[in-house]
Amino acid sequence: MKRRITFKVRILIIFSLIIAAFTAGIILFEQQQIKKERTESLERSLDNNADMIHRYLALNKIPVVEDGDQVSELVRYMGPELRVTILDWQGHVLYDNRADANKMENHLQRPEIQKSIGFGTGTHIRLSQTNQVAYLYYAKNYQDGYFIRVAVPYDVKLQSFINAGNSFAYFILLFFVVCVLMMLYFSNRFSKSMKELRAFSLSVKNGQPIPASFEFADDEVGEVSADIVENYSMLQENRRELAAEREKLLQHFQLSEEGIAIFSHERHQVYANAHFLQFLNVIIDKPTLETEHLFSDPNFVDIVRFLDAYPKKENKFSTRIERSGKQFLVRVIVFDDRSFELYISDITKMEKTRLLKQEMTNNIAHELRTPVTSIRGYLETIRGLYHNESDARIEGFLERAYTQTIRLSELIQDISMLTKIEEAADRFELEPVKMRELLLELKADLANELHDKQDNLEVDVDENVVIYGSRTLLYSIFRNLCENAISYAGKQIDIVVRCYNKNDENYFFEFFDSGEGVEEKHLVRIFERFYRVNEGRTRLNGGSGLGLSIVKNAVLFHKGSITAKNRPEGGLLFLMTFPKIK
Repeated sequence: MKRRITFKVRILIIFSLIIAAFTAGIILFEQQQIKKERTESLERSLDNNADMIHRYLALNKIPVVEDGDQVSELVRYMGPELRVTILDWQGHVLYDNRADANKMENHLQRPEIQKSIGFGTGTHIRLSQTNQVAYLYYAKNYQDGYFIRVAVPYDVKLQSFINAGNSFAYFILLFFVVCVLMMLYFSNRFSKSMKELRAFSLSVKNGQPIPASFEFADDEVGEVSADIVENYSMLQENRRELAAEREKLLQHFQLSEEGIAIFSHERHQVYANAHFLQFLNVIIDKPTLETEHLFSDPNFVDIVRFLDAYPKKENKFSTRIERSGKQFLVRVIVFDDRSFELYISDITKMEKTRLLKQEMTNNIAHELRTPVTSIRGYLETIRGLYHNESDARIEGFLERAYTQTIRLSELIQDISMLTKIEEAADRFELEPVKMRELLLELKADLANELHDKQDNLEVDVDENVVIYGSRTLLYSIFRNLCENAISYAGKQIDIVVRCYNKNDENYFFEFFDSGEGVEEKHLVRIFERFYRVNEGRTRLNGGSGLGLSIVKNAVLFHKGSITAKNRPEGGLLFLMTFPKIK
């Protein structure tokens, strides 16, 4: 098995190479700079010597070709090692203090001479063909018709002067060693944290418990590693809790009387309980154990159409399916990741009970409407006949009978309203309704009742709040709520209708009074038909027990919602939502 290079060794190798390259670059650069500076310094010195000879010749008007002794006298004072050569523009040697000029060949092609022709000055290091000595040559071109070339021997002494010393290189090498040692120290600390993290990883991989004494190095890497361990521990705890909750949820699904199934975004089954398969096989034509078949069954076409059109503003949808003499309520809820749940409920018995109750109520109302109207007419006639009679008892009995007849007529009217909402909703004319205008009209209509109880009705709704719906039903919602508050909340109370919030889709209304409220146990049933919080109080105030049921059905007719709760300050609060005009 091939042995892997450890992370620590890789760090040492990589950074050592980087520092070594950086160090070598600094040394080379420094040496080149020193060599350049010292060479330029030497060239300046040679240039001064050449200029000194030129000035001496020019001031004394000495012809070089005729008198070389005077030049030699001057050169003697410039340095024993200095070599001076004077050439004319054709390259002939006119004077040389180290050789016989007459025996020297033409120097026009010498590199330093060629450079001086082009640039005025030129340098070159080479071996002299005359005396076989290595020289650093420096030539300069003068307009008086000659070149002056000065040179110094390029020996060990001069080379040592030009080339940089090694002291700086030693210092840089020392710096390199210190950097490597520091890097080794920090890589050891970093490697220690990595080893600890690796040990933790192996413990997790092998399913071994983490020792309580397990600690990381006291540095940034150790802190990060400790955070990883902490997050992992939290993740494990969350996984355990999630598994426990999942087990509870599965047990709930198994014991539920509803059919429940969960599907992925691709409409593959994730989970389905026994009731779901049972109800599904009742609905579809061919028995199956593959729940995905429902997406191709015509009975579920509305569900498929909803899923195909998602995302919408609503993430849930429900429909009813009648099959084999049974009625099923099918609901779908879509989650954020596009997976979804399907619920199938057998509502056959519930629906039959509801329809039976509704049919019985409607039949009673229909059968009573004509005789009650007749009785009311007869009583009105008898009251007129006995109005001038002296028998107060008969008049009192007639008044009570007439009052009860009025109550019975209102009850039949309320039942008719509920029937119309449930069975003939298309008979209500829909239009944009300005709610502030409607509520102020309601306040005017209830002025006498409010005055008798010394109640105050406050309308806090903006002019721009408009609901598209039935004006009759919207009026009925708030009239029933107001009459309920006036009748049962007490005297000298405040009644408030407020549109307290709105968004792009809905208006949010609240209706509350400052009265007594109701007991908590009644709140879940106050919207039921004929449910009375207090039987005696209802008789006293003449309520039918259908007002809040009409309110709820009217709100649902407008695709809204309503709920009731007691206020902490006292009184009953209704929260309602109504969709905006689209």
